[in-house]
Amino acid sequence: MAITEIISAGFIMGLVGSLHCIGMCGPLALALPVSHTNNSSRLAGGLIYNAGRIMTYTVLGIVLGLAGQYFLPVRGQQILSVVIGLLILIYLFLPAGKLMKGYTLVAYFNKPFLQLRQMMGSLFRSQQFSSLFAIGLLNGLLPCGLIYLAITSSFITGSTLKGGFFMLFFGIGTLPAMLAAVYFGSYLNQQIRFKLKRAVPVFLFLMAALLILRGMGLGIPYVSPAFAHNAVDPVSCH
Repeated sequence: MAITEIISAGFIMGLVGSLHCIGMCGPLALALPVSHTNNSSRLAGGLIYNAGRIMTYTVLGIVLGLAGQYFLPVRGQQILSVVIGLLILIYLFLPAGKLMKGYTLVAYFNKPFLQLRQMMGSLFRSQQFSSLFAIGLLNGLLPCGLIYLAITSSFITGSTLKGGFFMLFFGIGTLPAMLAAVYFGSYLNQQIRFKLKRAVPVFLFLMAALLILRGMGLGIPYVSPAFAHNAVDPVSCH
């Protein structure tokens, strides 16, 4: 998969998924220690905060891409991409009652993040402009289904460079919406955030379809590119 395709895929995932970000992170954007009555302060604060968030995403992409490079063969990348797409579809269409055990499991795995949230809380209480970058760094580590999907996609790239680029441009794709959440956060009432959350299943369905198509390697640029399998040229004797 070419770098340009990686960049495009990451950016599109971030851009579309940013609807989810606004719905979930609207209150956090409002709580950032910036002056919400000063436009330049809000803009600068939003950029610093998001720079930290995107840096965390990029580092995660590099680490997961490196892991994929060493532990996931090309054929495995295709299979895992299809499997993840199918799991997302199962999640979307499985009756809510069947997911209760899954929710309990997620809650269990979220326990280690409590300390992370406490650290963020102290940064928010400091009310210092310099804490915005650190808040962004830590926010990038908070549990989020969209982030899990993105870093799994970076793992599937099977490359340190591609994994890093995927997550970098995923973060850039989320930037317009997240910057707007900081700048216009006061207008994001509960009803608007609820409507945005309702769009998340549509996004998940599209991502599942793209992951399945990508794993099939149909040779469609940017959607289902053909994987380059390492082939050994036959040796001919002269």
